Amino acid sequence: MKDTLRLSELLTNVDGDSTRELRVFALLSLGMVECLASGALSTVDATRFYFNAENCLYVRKKLRNDEADEVMSRGVQLEDLFETLPEQEAQQEFQRELGAMRSLCVQLLDPQRAVA
Repeated sequence: MKDTLRLSELLTNVDGDSTRELRVFALLSLGMVECLASGALSTVDATRFYFNAENCLYVRKKLRNDEADEVMSRGVQLEDLFETLPEQEAQQEFQRELGAMRSLCVQLLDPQRAVA
């Protein structure tokens, strides 16, 4: 993937409603997590395309939501797992991180829902 997905461009068109912005962010993030889980997207590509500094800064400054910020922080670090850990351990941690990111996104979609 050569281009980047700019959250600042996408989410500014969501009627300025912070709840809706968070839900759209959660859906986009879930899509990224599923692409990573299925192998359709590498961690390197995901970092360049979505979990990049520009989007992380946008989430932190504009969305100002702890769960959204954590999703981005975890996404940025996925690539590092494979550089620092042995392959099997990296794969296990990768799956745990994707699970945590899914749970955070579900919380953003439905804050009343208890996530295990």
